[in-house]
Amino acid sequence: MSFMSLQEFDALVGRMQLAFEYALNLGQPIGAAKVLFQMNEQLPDDLQLSLDDIDDENAVKSFISEYKPKIKSAIVEYRQRLMNY
Repeated sequence: MSFMSLQEFDALVGRMQLAFEYALNLGQPIGAAKVLFQMNEQLPDDLQLSLDDIDDENAVKSFISEYKPKIKSAIVEYRQRLMNY
């Protein structure tokens, strides 16, 4: 991952959060889970979560409920780092 400014990161994550919410609202949890994977990939290596692969559609909702708050927390931590640069 290349270094980006706080503004660039906020814009990117903002678009991803909209895509995540849009997918959920359309009843597409697999699409929402894919966005979580993409959000995780935008974080530096030391903040990235080791995400489990989703084996079946039944596991998607539990995947989202488990990892959404963890990724949100990692995003907040990375934002704080960017603010200190």
